Amino acid sequence: MNTTGPADKGLRLIPFHGLRYVPERVGSLSAVTSPPYDVVVRPDGLHHLESADPHNIVRLILPQAATPGERHRQAARTLARWLSEGVLAPDPEPALYVYEQCKGELVQRGVIGALALSSPSDGIVLPHEDVMPDVVADRADLMRATAANLEPLLLTYRSGGEVTTGPPGAPGTTGTAGTAGTAGTAGVIERAVRRPPLLATTTEDGFRHRLWSVTDPGDLLEIADDLGHHQALIADGHHRWATYLRLRDEHAEPGPWGYGLVLLIDTARYPLQVRAIHRVLHQLPVDRAVEALSGFFRVRTVGGSLPEALDALADAAALGNAFLLAGNGRFRLVDRPDQELLARTVPVDRPAAWRALDATVLHSTLLDHLWRIPDAPEHIAYIHDTAAAVDKAERDGSTAVLLHPVREEVVRELARQGVMMPRKSTSFGPKPATGLVLRSLAPGH
Repeated sequence: MNTTGPADKGLRLIPFHGLRYVPERVGSLSAVTSPPYDVVVRPDGLHHLESADPHNIVRLILPQAATPGERHRQAARTLARWLSEGVLAPDPEPALYVYEQCKGELVQRGVIGALALSSPSDGIVLPHEDVMPDVVADRADLMRATAANLEPLLLTYRSGGEVTTGPPGAPGTTGTAGTAGTAGTAGVIERAVRRPPLLATTTEDGFRHRLWSVTDPGDLLEIADDLGHHQALIADGHHRWATYLRLRDEHAEPGPWGYGLVLLIDTARYPLQVRAIHRVLHQLPVDRAVEALSGFFRVRTVGGSLPEALDALADAAALGNAFLLAGNGRFRLVDRPDQELLARTVPVDRPAAWRALDATVLHSTLLDHLWRIPDAPEHIAYIHDTAAAVDKAERDGSTAVLLHPVREEVVRELARQGVMMPRKSTSFGPKPATGLVLRSLAPGH
C-alpha cells in the first residue's frame, strides 16, 4: 500500500512519555510481559502469567473480579498503585520507540508511537475484520477506567508498490516510497539498533525483545515525513482500534484521546506471518457436527499427528473450502462443499474473494445454517494456538474447527475495497509483547 500523496493525508505518529517497568522493582522483564489480551488462553495461561510475577501486565489487561465493573476498577487501582510504588514510571522525554523481536533467523523491527486517529472514510488506517460489540464495550470500559493504552495495536504498511492513500474502494495509483536504504523510518531504525537498547529480554516463547527510544528532533522529523505518505493495514487489534475511535468521539476537545498506541511494521522489509484463528464450539460434540454435514460436505477421517492432519488441510484448502474438525480423539477433514448449498447460504452482496473465504463459509454455511450455533462466547471460543484448540475440544467433549491461513494479499485487497472479513479471520505475527511500553492518557503524563 504505497502512498505518495500529501503528508497530511497519511499516518501521523507522535512521541509520548512511555510508561515502562522499573527493572529493579520486578523479578525480570520477561516475567511481567504477556501476549496480547485476546491471545491469552484462559484460565490456564492466565493463571500461569499471574503466578510468574505479582506485577505481570495481565493483571491490567485481564483483571479478575466478580463483575465487569469491578474488574475495570481493580485494573485502575492496580495501575495507580504500581505508579505510586515506582513499579512503573514514565520516561523523562517524549519518544518514539524502535522495537525489535528476534527468534532464530526471524527478525522484525518497527516503531511504537501514538498514532493520530483517523475516520474510516479517510482510508489512512484500513481494518479488514468485523468486531464484536461486547468486546469493544469491555475494552472501552477498561480504557476509561485506567486512562491508559495498555498494549499497542499491530499495524503494517509497505514502503514500495502500494496503493495511494484514499478512501476504501477508491481507485489507487502505484508508486515507490522513499524509504529505501537508510532513508526515512528505515534509516532511523537502522541507526537506533546500533545503540545500546533501553531494555532487552527474552520471553519464554524464545523471542528476544529489545527497545530503543528515539528523541532526536531530526530522527523524529524523518519518521514523520516518511509515514505521512503511507496508509496502514490493521494486522492485529481491530477491537482496540474500534475502542480508540469510540473514546476519541467521547472527547470533543483535542487531546490524548485523539491518539492511540500502535506498533508500525514495514512489511516490505519485515514480512509478517499470517496464521488462522480457530474456533472451539463448546456445546457441539464432534459426532453431531459430522452428522449435520452429511450430504453437504465430504468428511474423511485423517490419521496421524496434528502436524500431519494440518498438512492434509493445507492440501485440501489449495483446491477449495476446507476445514479440520478435532475432538473425540480423531481428526476429520471437511471439504468439497455442495455448491448449491453455498449459493443459498453465502451472501451475494460481497466480492467473489470474500465469498470464497473459509471463514465466510464457516460462519454463513456451517455455523449459521447447518449447525445453527450463535456467535456468542457461551457457544464459540476463538483460539489462536492450534494445539490449545484441539486440547480444549478433547477435554470438554466439544468440537474444534481448525482453519488454514488466508494469504496476506487477499487480506490487503479486501481491505483496500473496504470489505470486512468475518471477525477473527486472521492472526498476523509475531505480535508485540504486552508490557514493554504503555501510554498514559491521564493529565500530566
